[in-house]
Amino acid sequence: MDPNMYYQTGMSSYAMYWVLFGLVALVSYLVQARLQKNFSKFSQVDIRGGLTGAEVAQRMLDAHGIRDVKITHISGQLTDNYNPTNKTLNLSDAVYGTSSVAAAAVAAHECGHAVQHARGYAPLKMRAALVPVVSFSSRIMSIVLLAGMLLINVFPGLMLVGIVLFATTTLFSFITLPVEIDASRRATEWLERSGITDPATHPMACKALRSAAYTYVVAALSSLATLLYYLMIFTRRR
Repeated sequence: MDPNMYYQTGMSSYAMYWVLFGLVALVSYLVQARLQKNFSKFSQVDIRGGLTGAEVAQRMLDAHGIRDVKITHISGQLTDNYNPTNKTLNLSDAVYGTSSVAAAAVAAHECGHAVQHARGYAPLKMRAALVPVVSFSSRIMSIVLLAGMLLINVFPGLMLVGIVLFATTTLFSFITLPVEIDASRRATEWLERSGITDPATHPMACKALRSAAYTYVVAALSSLATLLYYLMIFTRRR
């Protein structure tokens, strides 16, 4: 390849990446800002019956016949999660002891994951199976990719290994999407069916959970864009 053409191709690749990175960063910021705004807004609206997030979670678990999940309190904001390994439902400061629409929505969403686990929901099982692989990949892929880009003309296989490692994290991001969307669906349906939300507060709960879902969509698309960028480098410089 002509050196000038090689240089121009490389520069155009980097320019394209930074434009794409900038767009993804902007969208991610807007989505996160919207999530924070909605959560803050709906945290000011009381839920019917004054139930706290922990109480909503317990009712939803009971309604689905789940007796072996422990509800715990963790610190932080929007750090709520369900841990299938030890079957704990971990609710954050703003959710555990708060009786708001936002708290009820988040608590019910995390319970949705507990229901998925109890019912053997296939995407959740796939995501759980990928956790050890993704954990390993995340620890070494940055080093492998950097070394692969530096040595691509000498040892192109090294970058290909890095791309495969990164691809596992991208796959994980996309498998996460149906898991999160289904958990929100289960949550909103149960909140309405149980009467915890009413015609005035149910749309708020749905909107709060949609805002959270958008963050996973952006994360998945960002991961895919980065993966395509690495593939572009590999194919153009190999």
